[in-house]
Amino acid sequence: MTYVALMRGINVGGKNKLPMKDLAAIFTGLGCRNVRTYIQSGNVVFDAPAEVARKLASQVAAIINKQFGLTVPVVLRDREEMARVITGNPFLATGLDEKWLHVMFLADRPTANAVAELDHNRSAPDEFQVVGREIYLHLPNGAGNSKLTNVYFDSKLGTISTARNWATTLALFEMIKG
Repeated sequence: MTYVALMRGINVGGKNKLPMKDLAAIFTGLGCRNVRTYIQSGNVVFDAPAEVARKLASQVAAIINKQFGLTVPVVLRDREEMARVITGNPFLATGLDEKWLHVMFLADRPTANAVAELDHNRSAPDEFQVVGREIYLHLPNGAGNSKLTNVYFDSKLGTISTARNWATTLALFEMIKG
């Protein structure tokens, strides 16, 4: 099975520096094969048996913490899940400019009650839609200017998130679909 691991906050703004060759070595050391990284922000595509993948997010996070002193959330998606992410983006049908689209990947599926409590007017004109374990975002003023942040969604939904722009999400899908 092929997976993508998405780490939050790696090599962003000169902080949480982690060389991709070291990150790839962590995955290889945990029994993953065909390990490859994409850009410098903590994206790893790899093959692994399901029993290895089940434990991988917590193991990778623990090793990164031990070796580099960084607390880095890790979220995994398999090939089929990434295909659903690509086909499930509700903003694509509206014809919005893809350069303003992002996906926030959640570690856990939020409860319907937690989703209902989210403030859709928090950062107008920004928009979001929660679909399963993803939050699709349209951020016309840019991600850096939005109040729809990881901290906001993590605290409201009781989970861990990491975001990717739509171009990166598409590139990772191309890598994972083989």
